[in-house]
Amino acid sequence: MVTRSIKILMAEDSPSDAELARQAFKGGKILNELVIVKDGVEAMEYLRREGQYQSVARPDVILLDLNMPKKDGRQVLAEIKEDPNLRTIPVVILTTSEDENDILTSYELQASSFITKPVEFDNFLSVAKGIKEFYFNIVTLPPNDA
Repeated sequence: MVTRSIKILMAEDSPSDAELARQAFKGGKILNELVIVKDGVEAMEYLRREGQYQSVARPDVILLDLNMPKKDGRQVLAEIKEDPNLRTIPVVILTTSEDENDILTSYELQASSFITKPVEFDNFLSVAKGIKEFYFNIVTLPPNDA
């Protein structure tokens, strides 16, 4: 079980979904820091520690929406998995899409998991709790010292 603070990077362009996530990850016994970026370009700037993100810590887990402006989640996922400094970070696709092609493409691009985002808060809360339970209590995450 993880005893240190967990850093979660969420790439999400919907302000309402971002707020749902913020509320859902707020409670619980797990210490976590949730950083939300609004598009794929900003996600890659964060991960590569560019511009305003030069001093940020590497996230332990990435929650990635597929349908975002500037650079979509598929492109971001491909870039993450091609980068030797980033590819070990687990990437959870958290999107409204239920399209089989999106699911297949995400796994082909090495997503750790694919979750269709629930629209109701209680269901979203259950999903967030499930993500927290799995990634922070069950699995062993890679070292976060890159």
